[in-house]
Amino acid sequence: MAFSKQVVVFLVLVGLFNLCNAQGLKLGFYKKTCPSVEAIVKKETSSIMAVAPTLAAPILRMHFHDCFVRGCEASILLNSTTNNPAEKDSFPNLSLRGYGSIDRVKSAVEKKCPGVVSCADILALVARDAVQLLNGASWPVPLGRRDGNVSNSTEALFNLPPPFFNITQLKASFASKGLNTKDLVVLSGGHTIGTSHCSSFTNRLYNFTGVGDSDPSLDSNYVARLKTRCSATDTTTLVEMDPGSFKTFDTEYYTLVAKRRGLFTSDAALLADSETRAYVNSHATPQGSKDFLKDFAKSMVKMGKIGVLTGSQGEIRKTCGFVN
Repeated sequence: MAFSKQVVVFLVLVGLFNLCNAQGLKLGFYKKTCPSVEAIVKKETSSIMAVAPTLAAPILRMHFHDCFVRGCEASILLNSTTNNPAEKDSFPNLSLRGYGSIDRVKSAVEKKCPGVVSCADILALVARDAVQLLNGASWPVPLGRRDGNVSNSTEALFNLPPPFFNITQLKASFASKGLNTKDLVVLSGGHTIGTSHCSSFTNRLYNFTGVGDSDPSLDSNYVARLKTRCSATDTTTLVEMDPGSFKTFDTEYYTLVAKRRGLFTSDAALLADSETRAYVNSHATPQGSKDFLKDFAKSMVKMGKIGVLTGSQGEIRKTCGFVN
């Protein structure tokens, strides 16, 4: 009982800390110092997505991974040094792509407004614009984040929810960042775009309980299909998380999860909780699309405020991979 009370107190304090700093964010933050920032970001992002639309998913994931470790302060973008392996080189982040795209956008903004706009704000804007360009949700991005100067690979291991988490672990992970159960199921919908390496889910196909079995919560026909793509030791092949629709931001992800065809254990976990299961089932039809896009927008705004640095905290990096 005492432990439970301590956890509640901790979560309340986390929420208050996030809320306090998030009040330093606002729409139009750069109205006087860099009024064209959003137009520049959108133009550059559009050019990038026109050539490489598959970058939208890893950039969205990059924003998520940034916010879950130290908050949305661009620590995910810092390069490792001789004595310090950074977040981007931690195992959960090795499959991320798009760092060069963020650097490209930052460079364009720097040419117009040197030393004004943070890398954290640029990442938040690029993630929003990339999703919108795939016919997805759009949302207002309050700005004013500042960049952190610490990035540690170990912190990524302890703060990012892995694909094998069950529903209890997922809810605890999100709650520790001030996000609720609805945010969890809504943000999981981001899996409607992108791909995954076989190694993130082959345990569900070949050795789920250590006796050469498959995960009974995964549709058996889907297991057979995935086995034709992934061997038990495959670490390189990429599989679409939302087959046939992985370049379109829609509700097909929920349709797959409802059919027990979610790729990860964490996807299947959404059926193990009454609230998340109800959301999955109600959005597993085209009619649920509008509500999902609105919900996703709200949850992204909320996520984008996690642990932000504002005011005189942190810095405005000149180059996103290096502290000043």
